[in-house]
Amino acid sequence: MCRFMSDKALDNIRFPHSHLLGTEGLTPDVISLLLDRSESYVEQNRQADKKKSVLHGRTIINLFFEDSTRTRTSFELAGKRLGGDVLNMSVATSSVKKGETLIDTAMTLNAMHPDVLVVRHNDSGAVKLLSEKVNCAVINAGDGRHEHPTQALLDALTIRRRKGHLDGLLVAICGDIAHSRVARSNIHLLNTMGARVRLIAPKTLIPSAIDRLGVEVFHDMNEGLKDCDIVMMLRLQTERMHGGFFPSVREYFHFFGLDYEKLANAKPDALIMHPGPMNRGVEIASEVADDIGRSAIREQVEMGVAVRMACLELLTANLPTSGGAKP
Repeated sequence: MCRFMSDKALDNIRFPHSHLLGTEGLTPDVISLLLDRSESYVEQNRQADKKKSVLHGRTIINLFFEDSTRTRTSFELAGKRLGGDVLNMSVATSSVKKGETLIDTAMTLNAMHPDVLVVRHNDSGAVKLLSEKVNCAVINAGDGRHEHPTQALLDALTIRRRKGHLDGLLVAICGDIAHSRVARSNIHLLNTMGARVRLIAPKTLIPSAIDRLGVEVFHDMNEGLKDCDIVMMLRLQTERMHGGFFPSVREYFHFFGLDYEKLANAKPDALIMHPGPMNRGVEIASEVADDIGRSAIREQVEMGVAVRMACLELLTANLPTSGGAKP
């Protein structure tokens, strides 16, 4: 079993950053702090009374420029379970659609004195830019192809709860690496925590020079999955693809979709993961995705709420309590 710090011990440790924009640059101690605090919320979320007043009086705005179900809903649930006031801003009907710039939007929201902005944007770097213009904490809920830090944290929490540790594990990330912010955040986090990372994908879906991030690259599933402890499948992000990246969905599944035949190359107790939403029969066979003994896909969704509660709590703990904006 993994060891983590008690609530009392955690209360004496502060998160050292004003924002959570990515996993790149986070130290092992900071990642462990986030995971340990998340761990403390898992059991609470399984109780009849799931609410705390940690964020009483605090305001969280979910600002999503891209569609999302799991991430936005879990952030909303996380904020409400901690007693915060949560506003979901619909960009589709906002002034952004009328031509307002991102900076103007930031200034408008800043005038409302929120405590946390949770932002998803289709452009890499947009969330960092926004964080430089507001007086509140900002959490990156996914920016373009760049990062999605809370997804990597919930993946790490899921793995740690199942395997007891991250150090020394062999993790295969398979599929659309080129368009995946989830892959990038996981690469940074897993490498920092001492895991080994393999990327498996067609050559057309592997970014150039990705090996500089300290990963091994494979173009054959059977070879890449050999002796892996974790098999993390990724969604084909066809909405970001312009041009032909693979001949057909049928052929893609034949060579790179996870089925039991390919999975047999991994360790017998290899954990199966997918950040969702899944395209069954494209990235993963239904029987593999629904394998009760080996699939952690549903558990990932549960861990997402706990992780986002931890992030909201730790970031707001650094905010002033006087009610005024930060200088």
